[in-house]
This record gives sequence, C-alpha cells and structure tokens, in this order.
Amino acid sequence: MEASLLVAAPLPLAAGQRVAVLTADNALFTPRLVAAGRLPRLAVGMTLTPPAGPALMIVGVASVPGQDEIPAGRLYTAKALEAGVLPAGQTPFAVTKKGLALAWVTLSDKGSQGLRADAAGPAIAETCAASLPLALAQGHLIPDEPAELRALLLDLAVTQGFDLIVTTGGTGLSPRDTTPEATLGVIEKRLPGFETAMLLASLAKTPHAMLSRATAGTVGRAIVINVPGSPKAVRETLAAVMAAIPHGLDKLRGDPSDCGQG
Repeated sequence: MEASLLVAAPLPLAAGQRVAVLTADNALFTPRLVAAGRLPRLAVGMTLTPPAGPALMIVGVASVPGQDEIPAGRLYTAKALEAGVLPAGQTPFAVTKKGLALAWVTLSDKGSQGLRADAAGPAIAETCAASLPLALAQGHLIPDEPAELRALLLDLAVTQGFDLIVTTGGTGLSPRDTTPEATLGVIEKRLPGFETAMLLASLAKTPHAMLSRATAGTVGRAIVINVPGSPKAVRETLAAVMAAIPHGLDKLRGDPSDCGQG
C-alpha cells in the first residue's frame, strides 16, 4: 500500500515531532503534508516510510469540517520516528503496519479530577506489551460517565482504528459502575468465552470475583475488553485471554483459516 503526499518546502523534523497529514490542504495545520490524490484509509499504528527522510507513524485520526473554500477532509496526526528532512515535492510513502495498536481507558471519577494516580491503565500497557507485538499504546482517563465511554469506544475503534481496546474500572456494583452497560451499548459481537476465562481466572484468586460484570466483544475490527480497576486484577484477567487475542483479530479481518488447526 502506498500514500502519495505533497510537501510544500523541505521539512526538517525532530524525532517524535508531530506533523499533520491532510486529505485536503488546510493552512490552519502546520507543519503539514497534503495528499496528492486519494489516500488509502489510514489507521493508528501504521508507518509511512518515504524513499528519503524520516518515517512517520500515524498516532491520531480526526475529521476536519469544511469552511468557505476549504473542503471537509480527514486529519491524520503523525509522529516522526527519527530526525531528518522530508524533501519538497510529491513523495510516495510506503504504508505498513507491524504490531498492534492498543488503547487503554481508565474509568475513574477521582482519577479524572487528578485526585488519584492511575496505576491500572499503565498496567494494561505493560501486560499487553509483555505478550503482544505492539506498534502503539495510548491511554485515556475519563470519569465514570457511560455516554462519554460509548463515544470514546466508537472513536477509538471506528475512527482511529485501534486493534485492541481495554477498559479498567467500573465493573462492580457501585452506583457509578456502568462500564459493562456502556460497552454493551456499542459492541457488535459479544465474546462470552473471554468473559468466562477472565471470571474463572479471578475466581481462582478471590470469591469476590463473582461480583464482576466485565464484558468483552468487538466493535468494527477491534476487540474491546473490560477488566477490573486494580493493577493486580488487570494482570490476572488479561493473562487469561491474551493467547486468544491475535487469532481473534485475524478472524475479525477475514482470516479464512480453520480455527481448529494447530
């Protein structure tokens, strides 16, 4: 897959610097690269590699509304993977993806107000990185608001193109624990096997695990998993399903192989 992009003038980039990749030119964004023709559908975690200059990784996707003579378009936020200079003119970028894009979402009223440090979200990233090939991992911290979670899950899965989305917190019986209900409001295919495996793993540690209402399922081409709110429970429940995640994602993308093989 290839993306042809225009650079108005030689563009020096530092490692980690952000640059806008636009489907339609818009002077509000700088520095920027503009599509020369139709772009393939890009998603977070994809790498754009030019013949010369620094490679870029897509780390965000958003829609840009039209205004006056500027047409509506799509904004891809890219990160330079190394320092270098992109040459002026039209450049073909090879589009590849090596590894999975992970998004974790911590549900916490106190955490979202800065009143509590978030340890569970980083535990998701660490646990997944130890078992899965990750191209990108991003975290979000929001209050226990079901509408906000539903909107975020849809954005992460459908617009951004994350492969795996793991939420932590809000799976119990407290009045503000609404993560499973919000998740069920957007998932398209439920994964009861994931839910059972996580429950059994937790029950082996504590009988209180039977109070968890964590769910799992798919949204678009992403797998969404709820886990409890403690770092210990994050590691225990994810360990129970980690081996099935790569195969599940392959099937979501149309892999025709027999699930019974191997």
